[in-house]
Amino acid sequence: MKYRTLDEAYAANDSVRSKLKETVAPLSEAQLNACPEDEKWSIKQIVEHLAMVNDGAVRICTRLLSKAEEAGRPANGFQVGEDFVEKGKGVTGVKLEAPEIVHPVSGASLADSFAKLDTSTEAMRMLREKFEKFDGNEPKFPHPYFGDLSAQEWFVLSGAHEARHVAQIRRILKKLD
Repeated sequence: MKYRTLDEAYAANDSVRSKLKETVAPLSEAQLNACPEDEKWSIKQIVEHLAMVNDGAVRICTRLLSKAEEAGRPANGFQVGEDFVEKGKGVTGVKLEAPEIVHPVSGASLADSFAKLDTSTEAMRMLREKFEKFDGNEPKFPHPYFGDLSAQEWFVLSGAHEARHVAQIRRILKKLD
C-alpha cells in the first residue's frame, strides 16, 4: 500500500481490477450467487459492494482535491502516511464489517456492477490532473477503520480494498470446489 509515485498507485489499482475480472469472468451464475456458510455475501454481492465503495472513494477524492484546489495548495509529491500503511498491515487477515451504507442490497447484475466499477475507474483517471497539480495530502476525510485519510490515501485504499476482496473471492471459490 505504499507507492513512491502516482503512476505506481494507478498501475497497482489497474492490476487489481484485471485480477478481479480474470477471477470472476469464467464463473457460472451458480458460483456467482453461492454464499458459503461462513460468508455474508456471494461473489456477485462482493462485486456490487466494490462498485459502491469505489464510487464513494471517487466522490471523496473529488471533494478533497477540490478543497486543495480552492485553498491554492500545490502538489507536494505522492505519499501515504506511515500510520496509514501500518493500519493497513494491521487489518490483514482480519474480517472487517462494512458500514451498512455499502452493503449490497440492490441485487445488481454482475454486468451492472462492472459498468459502475468502470465508471468510477474512469472518474478516478479524470482526477489524475488534480492529483498532479494540487496537494492530495490535505485536507482529510474520515474512514471508519483508518481514521482521517487524504485523497491519496483514499485512492490507494480503493485498490487495496479491491485486492482484499479478490482474495476473499478466491477463498470462496476454493470452498465451492
